[in-house]
Amino acid sequence: MPPTEHTDPINAQILSISEDQIKGFHRYPFQFVSSQSGLPLETVQARIKAMLQAGVVRRVRQTFLANKLADGGLVAWKMDANKLDTAFDFMVKDDPFSGHVVLRSTDREVSGSDYKLWTTVKVPRGMVIAEHCDALKRLLGAEEYIIMQPKGIFALGVGHVRRKTMEIGDKADVPAEMITADLVDLSPEEWEVLIAMKRDFLPEEIVPEIWDARAKEASVSIERFCEVAEGFDKKGILGRFSSFLEHVKPSETGVRVTRFNALFHWRVEEGQQARAGSEVGRHHIMTHAYWREGGPRFANANIMGVVHGTDKDRVLEHKAAIDRHLESIGIPVLYTNVFWGGRSEIKPSEISPKVYAEWHERWAGKENIV
Repeated sequence: MPPTEHTDPINAQILSISEDQIKGFHRYPFQFVSSQSGLPLETVQARIKAMLQAGVVRRVRQTFLANKLADGGLVAWKMDANKLDTAFDFMVKDDPFSGHVVLRSTDREVSGSDYKLWTTVKVPRGMVIAEHCDALKRLLGAEEYIIMQPKGIFALGVGHVRRKTMEIGDKADVPAEMITADLVDLSPEEWEVLIAMKRDFLPEEIVPEIWDARAKEASVSIERFCEVAEGFDKKGILGRFSSFLEHVKPSETGVRVTRFNALFHWRVEEGQQARAGSEVGRHHIMTHAYWREGGPRFANANIMGVVHGTDKDRVLEHKAAIDRHLESIGIPVLYTNVFWGGRSEIKPSEISPKVYAEWHERWAGKENIV
């Protein structure tokens, strides 16, 4: 059995590419990792398979820009502290439309620090996100929720291994491009291919011709499958082909990928959101960066992003460098804060209209179940 810890030199060499450097659609993603890392294809596949079996890699999958396919947003929940853990469990186990589920805290009492439960929520096209949040509020006995939908997306990636050695203030030569959350129309055939593409790969599916079985599942030839997938790239709905590390829980031997999950809030002057988001997003340390309007509950913060790290002080040093950069180019930071992640789970969000209708039928009329 090959070594499975992410700290193993060969695994780290592979993960520095396979976590977040396979952008768009690749017919042969493992061959790409092999060529970029200088390692044999057989080694790349064997190591990724072993890490997946050991739970060090939590999933291997093609990602999509879900905000292009379904309405979604970041939702902050205010509720009784005694209900938080049970509500967390419900979001993770019983709500397929909640993705990231995180309990967050602040170092000081500030605007919004009484919102402890944070989730991402996506609903099928044509549905209203507030309708789903209203149902969750009724079921969980929450006091209030705030939905922050993305007006612009500037960074979406993982790359925890690559970021471990990143210097403070490292950034791209140019500002990040802003991606909007405009929904994209897909044909029935495209939906069939998308559904086949997005499902997690099992260890036994880590093979050189990785898409052949998915093409059969979508009832198209491999050539047509790749043609449709390349069309997704042109429509701007593809993210990356990624080996996602389990960065929340320690491995079987106690090794952690990260220890701190920091959600940064900034408020910049009205009209500066797009420019500020592009400047924040160009910093390589950011795994996520968005223009979201937090409203008065969150001191009117309008740029938000996430950084992970193993050392709290270094995470704050990265943030300070971003703050200094914004000030240096004439974007005053009017307010800023950090919401630290505690208990956390991550899962893909469901976007099926059928599953949505069945879920709401199942839970209709019920309340305060936690």
